Amino acid sequence: MAIFLALMAALSYGISDFAAGMASRKLTAGPVSAAVVLLTLMTAVVSVVLFPGDENPDAHVIWWGAASGFGSAVGTLALYHGLSVGRMSVVATLSAVLAAVIPAIVGVLMGDQLTLVVTIGILIAIPAIALVSWHPQSDEHGSAGAGVIYGVIAGLGFGLLFIALNQAGNDAGSWPVIPGQLVALVLVSPFAVRGLRASPETDRATAGLVLAAGVLSGAAVLLFLAATDHGELAIIAVLTSLYPAATVVLARIFLSEHWTRLQ
Repeated sequence: MAIFLALMAALSYGISDFAAGMASRKLTAGPVSAAVVLLTLMTAVVSVVLFPGDENPDAHVIWWGAASGFGSAVGTLALYHGLSVGRMSVVATLSAVLAAVIPAIVGVLMGDQLTLVVTIGILIAIPAIALVSWHPQSDEHGSAGAGVIYGVIAGLGFGLLFIALNQAGNDAGSWPVIPGQLVALVLVSPFAVRGLRASPETDRATAGLVLAAGVLSGAAVLLFLAATDHGELAIIAVLTSLYPAATVVLARIFLSEHWTRLQ
């Protein structure tokens, strides 16, 4: 069950990131990030109403949930801006590598028990994710250098997001996501206001992309949180960090981004 939930989270994240990256080229990262965070918050509220969890949220859940919001805000802003100005494959994949490595290390340090087969799988998956991002030069679809910078920042943010959600736990249902997304909304709001001043108008297609990105982001967070209740953080984080596969494939189909033989 944990593997299935983590892979579904990866798929949701990957499609969400592509949609948000496309929307960010029209609206800039600030408004898109705020909209996605708001929709993720709404998804969590609906989930709490439908599936309240076995326990009421305590201070532990609230504080770790809030910490996840800081990581979510930093990661989302960096990722979406990077996807709009850099190569999508580089930004998404570098963010995923760090989002996998940091929680995996933390999970092992906190006592995750990994079998030999699982350890080998993780050691193969992480460099494989990195190799997918490699491209010798930039093209008209964005700068490789910008992709590296924003990909690293996004990876650090998402690493914190994964660790904090795992610490919050799933006993209180989706409650940890609510304080997290409230914190994230406060942090991204100034960037949203500035972005809307720069590009106040949008079209129906862009609005549809934002809506899809937000709903899928909310689903991804809830799937990851549910997965941590069934498996080890080191495993769940690595599997969820496979999300660039969907982003890179969609970038190839819709943006004609070329793949190297190494990729």
